Amino acid sequence: MTYLSAVQASRRRDTDFNFIINMTFSNQLTILRIILVPVFVLLLMQDSAWYKLTGVIVFVTASLTDIYDGYHARKYGEVTRLGAFLDPLADKLLITTAFLFYVWQGYLALWMVLVVAARDIIVTGLRVWAEHIDHPVVTSKEAKYKTFAQNLFAYIVMLFILLKEKTFFGSKVGAVMDEILHSPWLDYVMLAITLFTAWTGISYLISNRSLFLPNPQGGR
Repeated sequence: MTYLSAVQASRRRDTDFNFIINMTFSNQLTILRIILVPVFVLLLMQDSAWYKLTGVIVFVTASLTDIYDGYHARKYGEVTRLGAFLDPLADKLLITTAFLFYVWQGYLALWMVLVVAARDIIVTGLRVWAEHIDHPVVTSKEAKYKTFAQNLFAYIVMLFILLKEKTFFGSKVGAVMDEILHSPWLDYVMLAITLFTAWTGISYLISNRSLFLPNPQGGR
């Protein structure tokens, strides 16, 4: 690498760092939530019960930033278009990654998680396009209910995973939790969430069809 290339690379790093520093506190929390996603998964994948406990704590911490960053942004007037886009994206990454971990553990069927992920990718793509054409899309009430249901389910399953650890709660509690985690009821609940998620995605596309369908009079 030449001296000039090294200087240019250093300036790019400084620019990227300054971009994060100059973000609002709410957006910094959102970035932190995205960074914590691979951390909690790697911790939960370890055999040690203490690593799993730490992973659950990291997951809960990331979830709490989701609650607080929106409150902080509204209270202190830090609502930005970047935050309006990043916040739901970070939440989708957190919850979808948790669902994929549950699939890896054998608790959920892969196809349902893929449907949920596909819906979120499509809707996120639509939101990016809407921002690009300066036509921000407002999140519907149904989508908020969908997010609440997904989050609640992810938290409950995460709690069951923690309770399953015999090191902390004994073999009896662990056996009961393991039975619950492998019961069909988990799939039934996830199926309901999947169908509702798919419906909100279809509703989202219909409500915002003017963003990607040509106008009969020309243009969009």
